[in-house]
Amino acid sequence: MNCIIIDDEATARAIVAQLCAKFSDLNVIEEFESAVEAIKFLNQQQVDVIFLDIHMPGFTGVDFVQTLKNPPHIVLTTSDTEFAIEAYEYEAIVDYIVKPITPERFEKSIQKIKKVASQPVVKTPVSKTESNNSSVTDLYINIDRRLIKLKFNEILVVEAKGDYIEIRLEKDTYRVHTTLKKIKEKLPDSIFLQIHRSYIINFNKIIDIEDNSVLIGKNVVPISRSNRPELMRRLNLV
Repeated sequence: MNCIIIDDEATARAIVAQLCAKFSDLNVIEEFESAVEAIKFLNQQQVDVIFLDIHMPGFTGVDFVQTLKNPPHIVLTTSDTEFAIEAYEYEAIVDYIVKPITPERFEKSIQKIKKVASQPVVKTPVSKTESNNSSVTDLYINIDRRLIKLKFNEILVVEAKGDYIEIRLEKDTYRVHTTLKKIKEKLPDSIFLQIHRSYIINFNKIIDIEDNSVLIGKNVVPISRSNRPELMRRLNLV
């Protein structure tokens, strides 16, 4: 099983790596001190197991888990038990180890992973709307190597501007180096709607509609001719 270790402390990473080395079927392929760097890596390569510290600069390990679309098996490592109950609400989290980690406790964790990995996975078909982030409530964006969490219901408008997008909230605006197409894939259809080639809006935040534009907060957003029918349908207008 290919593994990665995420912990901002070098000593903690070294301990987990040494414990993994005692198991011939565990292969540590990378270590990270930053969850942001780990996310970039996981966008390019799949792994079987993540050993993840909870307390890291910027956000918790549990927050990190929420950013993963198809998470592998995850073992949380921590110096306290504060997040134990919350952690087990996530199916991908197989175990929760309190530091300092003993060889005996680590072996039990590996046995849990092997047991879970040996069980068949039953996938239930879901509709596009149900599968498009229906159980997720947050969007994580990467700003200057920091992950910032935005609540879906706080986002008003997303606008494409060249190689960047602007995400506008009531009081804040964030500029992210990505495309409108990529950000659209992360936004639930039940809340957001693209009404122009350069704009996605939070449908629930519409204040007024006039001619070929909508008002959302203080933002006047144009409606393209091709997107207007879908907007009318969502408004139950014909």
